[in-house]
Amino acid sequence: MTIVPKYLVFIAVFASFSPFPTVHPVVKSDVLVAASAEGGDPTAPAEPEPTPEQKMQARFPQPTLASHLIGLPVLDGDDSTIGYVKEVVRDPDGKIKLIVPYAKWFGWARDGGWLASGRRLVAVPIETVAILALQIDALDMDRDAFDKAPTWSPGTAQPLAPNQVIKIAIQRR
Repeated sequence: MTIVPKYLVFIAVFASFSPFPTVHPVVKSDVLVAASAEGGDPTAPAEPEPTPEQKMQARFPQPTLASHLIGLPVLDGDDSTIGYVKEVVRDPDGKIKLIVPYAKWFGWARDGGWLASGRRLVAVPIETVAILALQIDALDMDRDAFDKAPTWSPGTAQPLAPNQVIKIAIQRR
């Protein structure tokens, strides 16, 4: 049996409560780059990029009420607020979308007031986001994607009832 010195145990416990991340998550692309750098077979066929649905399933989707998502802030990769969820809808293809009022500036401003003017509604696929405490993290949709996204119009999309149970991925940092 190996005896671990007490100071190593203290350091390990202290580091686990540190607000700074000590280990970065390994991303599939990092593994592929590392494998090719180590002399992996460059002629081997690359694995196809997972679909948004596959990515969502890998993020352990959990059930929630649609009404619980209304009003939550949507954050980009820099933890800046993009907007707030205004509505949850189901499009004609059966896909669930979060409707977020978006403007390039002042995403943190709530509806109403002069800071909220000039916003357009953007439909964010539920597969591209994850819930992060009381916020929604736009994992696969950055600010450029919001800029390029078409303006959403209700059309044939049906708003979900407040008591409708849907699944959303979970995220932690």
